[in-house]
Amino acid sequence: MNRPSEIAKAFSGWKVLLAIVIGLSVSIYMMLKDFSPENYQQIHWTYKASFFLLMAIVFEAIRDLGYMYRIYLMTEKKISWRNSFQVIMLWEFASALTPSVVGGSAVALYIVTKEIKNTGKATAIVMITALLDELFYIIMVPIIFVLVGSTDLFINTEFAFFNFGSFPTKTVFIIGYLFILLLTSIILLAVFFKPQAFKLTLDKIFSLGILKRWKSKASKTGDEIIITSNEMKGRSFGFWAKVFGATLISWTARFAVINALIMVLIGHGDQLLIFGRQLIMWVILLISPTPGGSGVAEFMLPKFLGEFMGAYGNEIALAWRLLSYYSYLIIGSIILPIWLKRVYSKRKTNANANS
Repeated sequence: MNRPSEIAKAFSGWKVLLAIVIGLSVSIYMMLKDFSPENYQQIHWTYKASFFLLMAIVFEAIRDLGYMYRIYLMTEKKISWRNSFQVIMLWEFASALTPSVVGGSAVALYIVTKEIKNTGKATAIVMITALLDELFYIIMVPIIFVLVGSTDLFINTEFAFFNFGSFPTKTVFIIGYLFILLLTSIILLAVFFKPQAFKLTLDKIFSLGILKRWKSKASKTGDEIIITSNEMKGRSFGFWAKVFGATLISWTARFAVINALIMVLIGHGDQLLIFGRQLIMWVILLISPTPGGSGVAEFMLPKFLGEFMGAYGNEIALAWRLLSYYSYLIIGSIILPIWLKRVYSKRKTNANANS
């Protein structure tokens, strides 16, 4: 991915269209299926509704500002606020066009590398930001369990996984949470304590039998762990407190968007429980096969939070996706050509200056 044509292909128009069609089709179907003119006649717009709609937009902005500040810190303040905005918007754009189970890390690595001209540091930044996101989840879940309790957190629904059968929400969540906890713990241990031993272990494991076919990818992962360890070595406690603080603010604001949107049309609800249910739902969305969870998210939100959304579950789900998903497709489509022109014109200028 070294030419503008290649990055443009990664963000191709058909992928944007596919994500929009899938998501909007599900939203429209759900709204038509449950359509009732009486429900809309009962809506009385108030100053309170306007306030919480504004707050939903503000929370979405805070989410992005937190990510921008984090990337600003992790690049040692070498990237401007304007450029950090472009990076985060394109990062979200990539995530929106990639199945949740895959993620947009490869494109994110490319974007950050182009910004800071250092592949090793870019690798470390992308890996550490992913770890920080997982740490937020790992820490927040037990806090919510203490504050809310486990009785009301899980919905009475089963989820089918290919040919493995159907499992209750609680089972899916526990498996997902333990997997995230295990994977994050292994990577943290590898990055901050034993990077060389981790790479050696990977090489040995993937030298066995059928696993040999993935040996090159495993070896690359080991190299990335070592690079990340070297780049992050010696960072101060203050640095980690700031980047995790930015992560905490971003993710809290991300979930608070739905809390605010429910308040727009419903005007009440157990805010902590609404927040907690989103943590449970997030595990389901992580294994979504569609781009950015498109379609799955619109379908799942009323299931998890239907009791708090009354007759307006589908409308709130659509508003949520407009703010937190479709907006990034639109902004990313606008920023992409601007960013490509900036990074490649700069590269061309530098090449001419050195010739």
